[in-house]
Amino acid sequence: MAPETEPPFQRIAAELRRRIATGELAPGERVPSTRRIAQDWGVALATATKALTVLRLEGLVEALPRVGTVVAAPAGPRAGTPAAPGAPTDTAPGQRHRSPAAPEGELNRERILRAALELADAEGLAALSMRAVAARLGVSAMSPYRYVTSKDELVLLTADLAFGEAAYPAEPPAGWRARLELGARTLWSLFRRHPWLAQLSPVTRPLVLPNLMAHAEWALAALEGHGLDATTVLDTHVLLYSYIEGIAVNLEREAQAQATTGLTEQEWMDSRTPALGALVASGRFPAYTRLMAGLPDGYDLDLDALFEFGLANLLDGLTARIERAGAGPAPA
Repeated sequence: MAPETEPPFQRIAAELRRRIATGELAPGERVPSTRRIAQDWGVALATATKALTVLRLEGLVEALPRVGTVVAAPAGPRAGTPAAPGAPTDTAPGQRHRSPAAPEGELNRERILRAALELADAEGLAALSMRAVAARLGVSAMSPYRYVTSKDELVLLTADLAFGEAAYPAEPPAGWRARLELGARTLWSLFRRHPWLAQLSPVTRPLVLPNLMAHAEWALAALEGHGLDATTVLDTHVLLYSYIEGIAVNLEREAQAQATTGLTEQEWMDSRTPALGALVASGRFPAYTRLMAGLPDGYDLDLDALFEFGLANLLDGLTARIERAGAGPAPA
């Protein structure tokens, strides 16, 4: 263990480095998340991020989106062995590149937002802060403030960057339904890629972001000219968006649950088998019991399949609404 006089992030890094060196944490295995480190060591999330950044710059760990930070595959000297003073820092062919701390003069808004996006993807929205981004970039805590004024602005700009990762074709598909389907699946893919986006704001307080507005524009244009009044068009758009976001919110919650409990979704369900069996045996829930009897292999909750099921039902209902509005038969 590192001496108590060292900064907390160095002590944490030293302990994790020891676990990696001894094999307690094997290559590919998740290291404690920033949330877990903050909880176990009683430090701030920024301190936890700084500790993981030290190990990342040493090439000992790497951040994988929606997986978290894992032990990197060995490359070069044995993991946990610091380079000798004056040793060359160039990476040999076939070795993992180890990024040096970024000189502050090279900072710009794009680098800061890219680092913020990587951090949010790997650790979740709660881990995103100005100090955590600075730690990830290896610069002083105040440096990002020259380009981004606050954490709130950082979150919004990072979200706008994420929503801008997908674009729509210049020529939309024929028919309002095909266009809405494309818009819904595009948004779903972005929430899938960046689950923390679904945690940002309630639908009653919409985010005013240019790249998010581009998705709204696509949907609103698809609904124009079909006999729906302006309020119905906006209600339909809000309903569709909130449906997608409502399913997507479970992606981040599942990631948080795994980080907290250490159990995968399937492992957690397996641990609940006795309790579910007791509910069936009680005789108090006959409809549930009959349903389970018809599913000998159990029920697998697949969020992608659930998204498609709900989308089809929403659009079927909208088809009937448009037909009643006198727009003529809806496209097949």
